[in-house]
Amino acid sequence: MKLIFALVFISLCLSFLPSLIARGAYHSSLPSGFTDYSYANSSRRLLEYKQAQSSVVDITRGYMTNSDLERAMKAFVQKCSNISRIYSIGKSVYGFPLWVIEISDKPGVEEAEPAFKFIGNVHGDEPVGRELLMLLSNWICDNHMKNPLARLIVENVHLHILPSMNPDGFSLRRRGNANNIDLNRDFPDQFFPVNDDVGARQPETRAIMSWLRKIQFTASASLHGGALVANYPWDGTEDKRRNYYACPDDQTFRYMASVYSRSHRNMYLSKEFQGGITNGAAWYPIYGAMQDWNYIHGYCFELTLEISDNKWPNAKELPILWEYNKMSMLNLVASLVKAGVHGRIFSSDTGRPLPGSIIIKGINHTVKAGRVFADYHRPLVQGERYEVIASAPQYKSKTTHIWLGEEAMTVDFILDPEVTTEGNNLLRSVCDCTYGSKSRFAFVEFLWRDHLEVYFVLIVILTSLCFLLKRRLKSNLMKHRQSPKRSVMI
Repeated sequence: MKLIFALVFISLCLSFLPSLIARGAYHSSLPSGFTDYSYANSSRRLLEYKQAQSSVVDITRGYMTNSDLERAMKAFVQKCSNISRIYSIGKSVYGFPLWVIEISDKPGVEEAEPAFKFIGNVHGDEPVGRELLMLLSNWICDNHMKNPLARLIVENVHLHILPSMNPDGFSLRRRGNANNIDLNRDFPDQFFPVNDDVGARQPETRAIMSWLRKIQFTASASLHGGALVANYPWDGTEDKRRNYYACPDDQTFRYMASVYSRSHRNMYLSKEFQGGITNGAAWYPIYGAMQDWNYIHGYCFELTLEISDNKWPNAKELPILWEYNKMSMLNLVASLVKAGVHGRIFSSDTGRPLPGSIIIKGINHTVKAGRVFADYHRPLVQGERYEVIASAPQYKSKTTHIWLGEEAMTVDFILDPEVTTEGNNLLRSVCDCTYGSKSRFAFVEFLWRDHLEVYFVLIVILTSLCFLLKRRLKSNLMKHRQSPKRSVMI
């Protein structure tokens, strides 16, 4: 009897052994992202794994590889050498150059014009943006001599296009970069001390931050996938709760997002997002986002554009996605010229450009003027009244009120230097010299009595010179501004 029980026990153990061995072996070789099934379904698992590998190959068919993209960008610049150039802002973790195309009538030459940047493929598994940005570049090249909108952009904007911020993530078919870091969570955050260590940031992130220190962008947009909506700051909240968290330029951002949404074939009709736009924190809060950092530290108004419900659609859908997004992309860039307030800041004593700053009363956000031409470009909502304040260190601020209609407005400021107390004392000491009160009076009387005619002539000459100088300065200012519909000098 004992022998029978022993045989039964051994047979039961042997019956479980294959299952135990197979489950352990399966766990050790399970590809990332796959679910653990029972041993009885091992043949099904193998089939699904092969199908998954096949589907990865299928979805990449028709999309440019990183090498294809690099060749396409260089070919584009050769084709449109008169209005474009190519340059790199850095390299990815794997050493792939982060190539940028600049489109302008004077590429590489700094002008008193707004700059706009498009960034695609922030997330490696969202490649639609890189394809559409190359289509946009080629469309502008082919149409800038015959299409008014394309001509407006080329002649009045410096457009910079980075098709792929995350080439490594694209080649790996995953969201993060080669270090598996989400690049849209890798920027310094305003609410929480994350990503404050410069050395710990990803090379792609550092490249973007360095880029903004070299070029002063007025506005920007990054292209994503997985939804259909134009997203604007803030992306996070102080308490990490999901709710609408407005930045100081909330109205302006809503306007910019609506420019994109309304120009889109169906984004504006969204049932999930009213008007096809959303505040980032109201959708879901994130931290270390690129658009918030752009607005705070780069003085750049950036949108996050979700342009495709499917993160990686079949390449056959790319022409349709291009047609749906084409006018939105063009109108967003053109809005830098067609709307807002623009101008330059000058010094009254030298007549030279004065790199100051612009503040709109009631909006707690400063816009810096350019370093070379002291030009500023301030996006604002149309149909509103604004109080515009120009300031610069050691100069008196100036204020003007404007009504911003349907067209852009140009307001140039001429600031006067501040007269310090030390300057007044020095002037007074020079005039006082060593005369007593009676001597000073006698000296002034002598000058006034015997040289009255000379003073009169000098006054007339100085008045005429000031008048001519002001006319010349105003003429030079008008030449620098090519596109303003309305121009005011303060």
